[in-house]
Amino acid sequence: MPESRVEPEPGDPPPSGRRPRVGLAMPGGFEFGGIGRIMLYTVRAWQASGTGPDWLLVDARGPGSLLFSPIHLVRALALVARERRAGRLDLLHLNVAGRGSTVRKVILGLWAELWGLPTIVHLHDFDYPADLARRPDWQRRLVRRLFRGARLCLVLGERDRRFVIEGLGVEPGRSVVLHNAVPDPGPPPERVGRPGPSRLLFLGHLSERKGVGELLAALARPSLAARAWRLDLAGGGEVERFRARARELGVAERCRFHGWLGQEATFELLRAADILVLPSHAEGQAMALLEAMAHGLAILATPVGAHLEAVRDGVSALLVPPGEVDALEAAIVRLIDEPALRARLGRAARARWFEAFAIEGYARRLAALYAEALAPPPPGAG
Repeated sequence: MPESRVEPEPGDPPPSGRRPRVGLAMPGGFEFGGIGRIMLYTVRAWQASGTGPDWLLVDARGPGSLLFSPIHLVRALALVARERRAGRLDLLHLNVAGRGSTVRKVILGLWAELWGLPTIVHLHDFDYPADLARRPDWQRRLVRRLFRGARLCLVLGERDRRFVIEGLGVEPGRSVVLHNAVPDPGPPPERVGRPGPSRLLFLGHLSERKGVGELLAALARPSLAARAWRLDLAGGGEVERFRARARELGVAERCRFHGWLGQEATFELLRAADILVLPSHAEGQAMALLEAMAHGLAILATPVGAHLEAVRDGVSALLVPPGEVDALEAAIVRLIDEPALRARLGRAARARWFEAFAIEGYARRLAALYAEALAPPPPGAG
């Protein structure tokens, strides 16, 4: 007999008696960058609670070299078509960043449109307006079509919500701020009075945008050369370039470059650390910031992206202007010299995480947004 073909009409809710099944479209899988990490935390929260949707990983990039990305994209398109044809896929959650991520998600969005598959677009980027401005007109039109055609558009903070409304034409009622979130790592260790040097930690893609150059320059200043500290840097990016820069500045013996780490190894570094230093020039909402909050760490960061929606200067973090090495140096010295300040900032940061950035609340809200996106339109709606 020929294969049974089930093609739901656009807007049809999932058949009664089963949970919706959502395709999670993201680059490289669950352990590849911040998008993968937030999706991993979310899926684990759904599994732990026994609630939430069924889900399917749709990876259009692959975890390895970008050279193989076209192969993964073709496989992702085939997966979406097969599952939609069989009636096993109700919604596609498109996690979008700039650069190649946008191209892949535009293609997936057009494919979903062809199959009558509703979409949610979730923007994760440190400066999407700049990325969009660099694209030719025909690509900008396709990006606007992707965002406007989605049932909901999720963003990391108010800055990005204004952009998708004013710059991409998304209706205000379909744009939703959904701050990132992280799981509870358990009670923080007692850090005050621990022996040894102050343990500084940088988490993220090693690049000039993340302020790694300024961080190394600040640590090479005489005031910090005279103090006891150690820096762990965990993340991909230009690792060898910054390792060489640390040697040039004479701080290499106090710096350890770990490369990209999975969740467990990252959590070990967070528990061992005293201070998270994240001197970024631009961010969406850094997962490293939220993970440090959950671990009760003293945080030194910059007021970029949605960071001011997470922490307050002098209350739950110290904030310095991006790119200013003098201010960064002074703040690091202060945190090294004042363990009571570190403890106070860490307690306030963990309390703020518990209030607004715990993964359980995020997972419940995302599941509710899926239900909202799949609900049939009210009578008379266009």
